[in-house]
Amino acid sequence: MRKIIDLIAEQMRAAFESCGYAADYGRVTLSNRPDLCEYQCNGAMAAAKAYHKKPIEIANEVVAALKGQTPCGETAENAAGSGAAGVCANCAAGISSSDAETAMPAMFESVEAVMPGFINLKLSGEYLAAYLDGMRGEDKLGVEETGGGKTIIVDYGGANVAKPLHVGHLRTAIIGECIKRMGNYLGYHMIGDVHLGDWGLQMGLIIEELRDRKPELPYFDETFTGEYPQEAPFTISELEQIYPAASARSKEDEAFKTRAQEATFKLQNGYAPFTAIWRHIMNVSLADLKKNYANLNVTFDLWKGESDAQPYIPGLIEDLQKRGLAYESEGALVVDIALPDDPKELPPCIIRKSDGAALYATSDLGTIIERERDYAPEEYIYITDKRQELHFIQVFRVAKKAGYVKPETKMTHMMCGTMNGKDGKPFKTRAGGVMRLENLIREIGEAVYDRIMENRTMDEEEARKASQIIGLAALKYGDLSNQVSKDYVFDIDRFTSFEGNTGPYILYTIVRIKSILAKYEESLAAGQPQMDTASAGKAAQTYPSGNMRPAGSAEEKSLMLKLAAYNDVAETAFAEKAPHKLCQFIYELSDAFGSFYNTTMILKEEDEEKKAAYIRLICLVKDVLESCIHLLGFEAPERM
Repeated sequence: MRKIIDLIAEQMRAAFESCGYAADYGRVTLSNRPDLCEYQCNGAMAAAKAYHKKPIEIANEVVAALKGQTPCGETAENAAGSGAAGVCANCAAGISSSDAETAMPAMFESVEAVMPGFINLKLSGEYLAAYLDGMRGEDKLGVEETGGGKTIIVDYGGANVAKPLHVGHLRTAIIGECIKRMGNYLGYHMIGDVHLGDWGLQMGLIIEELRDRKPELPYFDETFTGEYPQEAPFTISELEQIYPAASARSKEDEAFKTRAQEATFKLQNGYAPFTAIWRHIMNVSLADLKKNYANLNVTFDLWKGESDAQPYIPGLIEDLQKRGLAYESEGALVVDIALPDDPKELPPCIIRKSDGAALYATSDLGTIIERERDYAPEEYIYITDKRQELHFIQVFRVAKKAGYVKPETKMTHMMCGTMNGKDGKPFKTRAGGVMRLENLIREIGEAVYDRIMENRTMDEEEARKASQIIGLAALKYGDLSNQVSKDYVFDIDRFTSFEGNTGPYILYTIVRIKSILAKYEESLAAGQPQMDTASAGKAAQTYPSGNMRPAGSAEEKSLMLKLAAYNDVAETAFAEKAPHKLCQFIYELSDAFGSFYNTTMILKEEDEEKKAAYIRLICLVKDVLESCIHLLGFEAPERM
């Protein structure tokens, strides 16, 4: 379904052209003065310079042309020949593919030229109602699948095995999940990869610490010739103690660090006993990671790691050397990536260190080669914190320079800001340590539970279930409502509030609408208004039969205008990789519903036709809100 702002712009372009001006001047934006108009066109201001005329003269000409047209440019007089003034059957094609033969009403209620040359536009209530009817009839509420099945790999998560997830993993996980969901919704083939850190020095550290703790294990007996045990020699709790102990020890004990480096080298060269330990580490860690990511409602299509790239690295290094792209510098193997127009000097990408070890850049290049072989994506999106900016500049440039990806393949690094405490520093526990993610989820759930129990609207068991759903929404919305690149302050009191721009407020709006709909259905006696079923992209939704009615109040029209922007927002939020724009939209939509609800007696309306129209409208509000929170990665409870 075409975006309403595009349909308006099409008429503006036609009007400019009919007056002898370039159609490009007909660009339309949302009004920055909603008290004066709903949309505006400033093209006459720019056209004045090109055509040496006063802006207001051009604006008046265009307005005159618009007042004589129906939405497709047909004159009102000719359109009236079909039986209804200001109506043209051709206009229906741009509104709804499912109802293309239905005549559409004229687009504008008013068009006005104001000094010094602005064109103010207001949509007709009939046109807006018809547009919303078109949304109701579409599978995804009017959102077009613009992706065309193009493959995009999203690399997010980036957890290290043998370590618990902590708050530092929060942003990449939930932002990546949202980007993946938005892309899938728009018809792209999104592939999410966790890309685990499973092959570095931490493995050698764990192996050597395990040797000192349990020297009797067969992995450390060079004379052992049997099958290695199927059961891991540690639990996840033990493993999470082993790694930090080994890491701390390596900073003080040089001999231990050397042993760990040697163990890492043996593992990476296929030493069977250490490979068996590595498999145990992976099995135990993956089960725990999957559980914790599931608690965030985050999933991955691929559970690949750095280890999967290792088979490609020898050939990668040989290829770069053969082609003269890599050369030795101070014992290391490097590739120049600097370009003449770089604003600052960029160092070469190190492919192999002087001691022969590969680096993260080598591993990431190997991963790209694997992904090209298996998926040949049109785009890559990597989501990490800001500190890895240089790393990805280097990796992307080597990949393009070496031809491992096509010149036209888009490679994007989304750099996340940090989640900070109220002191403005990276979020810590009260004791000053890094908080585990599962503890953060539990803490915010408890805060929501306490708020629910203050009101005593439900029993403890129901409150516990609801607090988990609402708590996750509070956490994810609190993050996603901020720009990805910006730092933000984690404020548990603000995030869990049921008022303001918060996740619980959005959920409360949905639950309130559900309650109204339930009461409406209860009030319907047998044989009264029939309910239609319309797909809303997920489960089927029910609406009272009939069409939308033109708005009867300013609050109702404001709500309808906000709904009409949904497909534009969904497309823009993904194109700009900006989940916060989707959050801002549903906050404004919820606010618009609140204003409508507070000024309209929905269920007490005596006119049944008008009441049914109200119900159709709020059904659509609910469907849009539920679709949006699904894209953001959370859901609404039945009650709050």
